[in-house]
Formats: sequence, C-alpha cells, structure tokens
Amino acid sequence: MEQYETIVAFAVNVVFVTLLGWYLITNLQWYDYKIERVILKHHKPQWHIFYFIIPLVAYYTTGKFFTIFFIFAVVPAIVIWHKRLDKKLVLTWRVKRFLILLVPLTLFQDVLCSLKEACQIYGVLMPLALAYIGSTLIEKFLFAVYKKEAKQKLKKMQDLQIICITGSYGKTSIKNFVAQILSRKYNVYATPRSVNTIGGIVADVNNNLREDVDIYVCEAGAREAGDILEITTFLEPQTVVVGRVGAAHIEYFKTLENVIRTKLEIMQSPRLEHAFIHNSVTDEPHEKVTFFGDEIHDIKATLEGIDFTMELDGERLELHTDILGAFQTMNIAVAVRIAKLFGMSSEEIQRAVAKLEPVEHRLQLIKAGGKIIIDDGYNGNIDGMLEGIRLCATHEGRKVIVTPGLVESSDALNRKLIDAINDVFDIVIVTGSLNAELFEKNLKVVNKIMLTDKAALTEVLANQTKAGDIILFANDAPNFI
Repeated sequence: MEQYETIVAFAVNVVFVTLLGWYLITNLQWYDYKIERVILKHHKPQWHIFYFIIPLVAYYTTGKFFTIFFIFAVVPAIVIWHKRLDKKLVLTWRVKRFLILLVPLTLFQDVLCSLKEACQIYGVLMPLALAYIGSTLIEKFLFAVYKKEAKQKLKKMQDLQIICITGSYGKTSIKNFVAQILSRKYNVYATPRSVNTIGGIVADVNNNLREDVDIYVCEAGAREAGDILEITTFLEPQTVVVGRVGAAHIEYFKTLENVIRTKLEIMQSPRLEHAFIHNSVTDEPHEKVTFFGDEIHDIKATLEGIDFTMELDGERLELHTDILGAFQTMNIAVAVRIAKLFGMSSEEIQRAVAKLEPVEHRLQLIKAGGKIIIDDGYNGNIDGMLEGIRLCATHEGRKVIVTPGLVESSDALNRKLIDAINDVFDIVIVTGSLNAELFEKNLKVVNKIMLTDKAALTEVLANQTKAGDIILFANDAPNFI
C-alpha cells in the first residue's frame, strides 16, 4: 500500500509541476517572456492566485488529500482556463525547450528524492525555477548566435535600403502604406503583421528577407527605454519615421517624456540619411529631419474612402484612397514623402495611393449578411477609435459597437471614449473585465451588454443584430487582458 501511494504521489507531482509550467510559459509568451511583467504587469493577477498560488499552497499543506484536490479541482480548473483562452500557447521551439527541460528536471528531482527517502513531499518550485533559468540562458545564447547571423546577412546586402518606423500610433499602417506605394517601382519587402520586436525582426531577416530585395521596411516597437535603440543599432536604417506619440503603453513608461525619448532613439542610426518626424513629437530642428503633420488639407472621409490634398515640395497633390479613417491621411502623407524621396513622380504616387489596400483589422470594411462591419480590432488608440465612431455616425441604420475599451491607457481617455459611444450607438457590447466597471457606470445607452467571456459574443451578435446594422469592432484585446 505504501509503495502504491509513493507511485501515485510521484506521478501527481510530475503532472502537477508540468501543468504549472504550462501556465507559467503561457503567461510568459503573452508578456514577451519577461517574468517581471508576468508578476507585476499582468492584467488579471487574480489568475495567478487561482491557478498557481492556491494549488501550490494546497500541495504543501493538504498532505495525502492533495491527490483528490488535484484530480477534482486543479486539473479541471486549468483545463477549463486553457479552453477559454482566445490566445492559446503557441508551441514554438522556445516553449518546447522550456518544457523539455522542465519534465526531466522534475523526474530527476523526484527519483533522487525517492532513492534517498529523505523527502516528505516532492518539490515544485525548484524544477520550475531551474527550467526557467536554464531555458532563459539557452535562449540568450541562441539569440546571440541568431542575431549575429542576421547582422552578417544585412552587411552582405550592401545596396539594401532600410526604412524603420516607430511611434505610438500607426506604425503598422505607415509600414504597409510605404511598402505598397514603393512596390509600384521597387522590389520591396516589409515585416509581416505587427512584428516589431528585436527578436521578431532578427527572425524575419534570417528567414524571410530575400537577397534580391531593394528596400526593407520594418516597424520598431518598445515597452521600455533602450528597445528602439537595440533595433536601430541592429538594422542601421538609412531612413526613419517617428509617427504620432501618445499615451499608449504609458503604464510602462510612466511619462510622455519617457515615451518620446525612447522613440527618438531611432535617430541614433549610424547610417541615418533622412528622418521624418511628426510635429507633435518634437520641434527641434535637425539637418536630416523633415517634420510632417501640417501639410494635409480638405479632408473628406466617409465610408466610401478619403479625398484630401497635401502640400509637397511646393506642389499641391490631390489624392484619393479607399482606406477608411481621416487620421490615416497623416500615415499616407509620410508614405508619400518617402516615395518622393525615393524618386517616384507625383503621378506614380497618386496612382499608388488610389490602389492602397487596408491593413487587416484596422478600419477594414466588410459587408456580410446585409450588415456593414468595420473591423478595427487591431486599433487601440483613442484617435483611431473616435474616428471609427464618427464613421459609424454617418450610417443611417442601427449602430452597434463591440469593444473592451482602451487597454494600457487612462480612465480619462476611456471616459472620453464612452462619451462618444453614448452619442452614437444603439447597442454597446463591452468585452472583458478590464474596463467593465467604468463602462457599466458611465454608459447611458439603454441596450448595453457586458460580456466577461468573449466565447458568447457570436451568439449575442446573432441575436442582437440584423440586416442594415453597422457593427464596429473597436479594439480586440485578448481575454488575458
């Protein structure tokens, strides 16, 4: 009987540590593998209590009854938690290496403990800590090698022009507009989706950047000081853009001055030739800087697209695009300036702007089942969300918005968003719990639906909407936020 209990305790410990490791690495993947962010910046810290701390305390305090608690409480809870996630763990090699380290370390610890007969209970934290430290050291070594390979590849491509784009808002849009316009004349490659970290860019250079490319366009994101500098030092771009800077990710930078200082690290590129900086960032003159933001006039932005004019080197360009959102004129304007820098004529630019395609999930117009859907799921700034609301206000039918509100922002900006929603929408569906209390308190719309679990969203939309409605998906934060 005693031997049977030992085997059960051994097996339970291995599975328990593996489940906790699965929970830990999932959270680390969400937060760029920064343990301090998982602990201090998690949007749902109560998850740590329910899925890590309580099971851990129970393991060390309930003795032989833990097996029952584990089978009937811990396992079901973590399985249900995992199934409800809309951003599940991606089994990258980094994740696999962590799990490959964790399981043998746990087995080694338990076997050693059993042989020595010195343990009243098997450990949990030791294998987790060693697996985290070991996998982190391995990743740092592999990344250093990988980064060196990518750097050597870039050095071999001596004629490659690199355009690097940063800012709080619009980085991905500017990147895509620049790439689309320049591709009318050059062989252009841009980083995919929202890849904007040093790790993502290094992987992109190694795996995707072809040697016949003329122009490489990428974006640079940041969560802390030095992030942009690291990307800039690696890429050494000849042309850089600093778009609008605002309170996005202010919880990491604390002040707007810190955000601006970090974004301007891009100016330290050793091969810098031209910089385009939005006039809200700085007004400090520099021989290589062209400011943008004031050259746009006569904007007419509807659900059919945008017509506007812009001043460019003494010439007045009349432009039309099917892209939605008046704020996009600023992003298009800097792309136009870069196109001029690269020798494209005004006529070529006008034709290219007219052919621009929307960036996925950024004021993307979709018509389905008689409904008009504006997918603005990847837009998380106040100006973009307000523009989406303004566009919906021009629609004659019922108006529906689905949103979690602003993430990594302030209550004041969320209240500004709520005021705009109150003026326009007939149905408001608030997803997630991050801003639920604020919306519940300040929304004046009669038909408001609070959804803590987005799994029910499809059914709610089917029941609440009909042909002729316009539905705005404004910011689609994953449910761990």
